[in-house]
Amino acid sequence: MEVVTHLVNDTVEFYKWSLTIADKRVQHWPMMSSPFPTLAISCLYLIFLWAGPKYMQDRQPYTLRKTLIVYNFSMVVLNFYIAKEVSAIVIASALWWYYISKGVEFLDTVFFILRKKFNQVSFLHVYHHCTMFILWWIGIKWVPGGQSFFGATINSSIHVLMYGYYGLAALGPQMQKYLWWKKYLTIIQMIQFHVTIGHAGHSLYTGCPFPCWMQWALIGYAVTFIILFANFYYHAYRRKPAFSRKGGKPITNGSSVVANGHSKVEEEEEDDEEDNGKRQKKGRAKRE
Repeated sequence: MEVVTHLVNDTVEFYKWSLTIADKRVQHWPMMSSPFPTLAISCLYLIFLWAGPKYMQDRQPYTLRKTLIVYNFSMVVLNFYIAKEVSAIVIASALWWYYISKGVEFLDTVFFILRKKFNQVSFLHVYHHCTMFILWWIGIKWVPGGQSFFGATINSSIHVLMYGYYGLAALGPQMQKYLWWKKYLTIIQMIQFHVTIGHAGHSLYTGCPFPCWMQWALIGYAVTFIILFANFYYHAYRRKPAFSRKGGKPITNGSSVVANGHSKVEEEEEDDEEDNGKRQKKGRAKRE
């Protein structure tokens, strides 16, 4: 027990010391004075991951089509604004909005669970959403400027494409012929992580004054995403799934569908089309 007490005291003292080197510009901004709001929201997210499926177990899935259309296109606007502002002079403010957007993106998971798309809430999906919100609080608290703009600019630009794609997909099956480029989103995301590692490595090599501990942390974090996204890409696009035919239509062998790291799955739009057909026949869909 004494060891635990010392550990807690040392942690508290280290945090108090770290506040002395935090960026003074952001200390009074919303959500930035203390880590507890960010940690509390993250904990609520994890609780919902456990409680949400239990709540939906004996209920019909919500359609949420109109909600998804509004949400996805709103995220397009938000990420476009972030990418534009980060490229300008007001970097610290734009990075704060980027951090807030990571919290808003928890709704990706909420919508999956309310629609009973449980197999889309993969480890990569949860890992990405939960860690980004917490790590960017750290980034805004201590380094809301300098090279922090680089990753946020690239990621926000990709999110404009990603949420634009899923916003179009939410409009309905008639958009399928325009959405042939979905696998390229994953390729672009993987390129993003390699570019991020290269940029951080070059900064370390040239002696950039940006904190070295954050550069190394960024490299390690990007490596984990490269591994997880490569695994997703292989299962979603490269591996030939085993299937049998029944009534002239391919059926799966019972294995779960692989989920995209950010929010969606390879077959989501096809699943939605099939679900809509069933709901129209049975008349059991819930209202928006």
